[in-house]
Amino acid sequence: MLRKIRITLAIICFTLITLLFLDFTGTLHVWLGWLAKIQFLPAVLALNVGVVAALLLLTIVFGRVYCSVICPMGVLQDLIAWLGKKFKKNRYSYSPAKRWLRYSVLALFVVLMVAGVHSIAILVAPYSAYGRIVSNFLAPIYQWGNNLLAYFAERYDSYQFYTVDVWLKSLPTFIVAGVTLIVIAVLAWRNGRTYCNTICPVGTVLGVVSKFSLLKPAIDVKKCNGCTLCARNCKAACINTKNHSVDYSRCVMCMDCLENCHQQAFSLVFRPKTNTASAKNETDTSRRNFLTVSALFASTALLKAQEKKVDGGLAIIEDKKIPKRSVSPKPAGSLSVKNFSQHCTACQLCVSACPNQVLRPSGSLLTLMQPEMSYERGYCRPECSRCSQVCPTGAIHPVQPEEKAAIQIGHAVWIKENCVVNTDGVSCGNCARHCPVGAITMVPKDDSPDAKLIPSIDTEKCIGCGACENLCPARPLSAIYVEGHEVHREI
Repeated sequence: MLRKIRITLAIICFTLITLLFLDFTGTLHVWLGWLAKIQFLPAVLALNVGVVAALLLLTIVFGRVYCSVICPMGVLQDLIAWLGKKFKKNRYSYSPAKRWLRYSVLALFVVLMVAGVHSIAILVAPYSAYGRIVSNFLAPIYQWGNNLLAYFAERYDSYQFYTVDVWLKSLPTFIVAGVTLIVIAVLAWRNGRTYCNTICPVGTVLGVVSKFSLLKPAIDVKKCNGCTLCARNCKAACINTKNHSVDYSRCVMCMDCLENCHQQAFSLVFRPKTNTASAKNETDTSRRNFLTVSALFASTALLKAQEKKVDGGLAIIEDKKIPKRSVSPKPAGSLSVKNFSQHCTACQLCVSACPNQVLRPSGSLLTLMQPEMSYERGYCRPECSRCSQVCPTGAIHPVQPEEKAAIQIGHAVWIKENCVVNTDGVSCGNCARHCPVGAITMVPKDDSPDAKLIPSIDTEKCIGCGACENLCPARPLSAIYVEGHEVHREI
């Protein structure tokens, strides 16, 4: 019964979190956004003490149920391992813990996070890695299905569905997500929870805490007949049948041992007694590890495509190129480039939620996969603050639409050599007409009576929304682009 309850809760959490990354309408985030905020690493980066304390308390009482129920990457591994068992049963065996590897990866992860080299550290962050997999592989399928429904609905004069663009937002992120999926799939297929118990920094932290958990699966030596079915079905490889012990730092409380033991030798008990003399040394070591891990995480927390190619079927539209910016604009609510980079884990949730197609993963090495703003497909509408509402890590703080209109994330810069007024000798004024804050006015190009009008930018009023850059007719580079600010300010 306990195993069935665990599986049911895991399926529910896994499905709902997956839908969060697939939902491009913003509807589900209103109701289910809390599921992203209770993930361990996002909660640590957001300094959400209540959530972190609750997860640690949950682990102290029940062991690593977080890894089996709440973490989507953990459930994905269980799903792959379950498929693997369909081809070969009793496929696992006990293996000693590789503590040196676990703690080395954790220490390297913390050092990289503190040093600001997030592009490497976030490669092993479980929640973010899962988000990248869903955003790059499941989301396009989901969106194509939506577009198919919209196509048929339109034939019946129904507009319950609307089409969305399906496009590759970032090739490097797509490649990283693909490699991550392949590695996770191979490890889970062959050995179950190898990633969780040797690589995942969250699994290492919770593994140290789970050694002190109150409820643990334990072996009754009197009932055990040595059949090893428990060990051969333990995807965490943590059951040593020779000395009848369980490595609780790796046990993810999947309850498979209880299910597969025909002698009823396994049971969930309150603070079981250790069976070997070596357990005392393990406990002493685990206490030291717990203090070390706590210090490391505390320091981290504190330092902290469907495209239209023609115009009316007549003229070919040349794609816009991304201009070279000194500073890439960050969404309103980010506070600063530094705050954004220190807290963002590149989970892609804000990219999935952005209805204006402004956010996309960065291809730069230092900020690899972290979202950045670019205005080739849309602009950041002042009335939209969806990204700030879904961010679970504190990289983008919640802002209201009325607040957003007064937050300056950058300012527009005019390049006269690209402006169609100068290149084609025609009148335009598109940037001034569509500026939502009236920061652009058109002034005469020179003193002649029939002089064409060119834009003049009031950088004190400009908020960096990118409407001017997006709607500028100049190709391939816009005649006006947004330069980001290192620190945001209110105007």
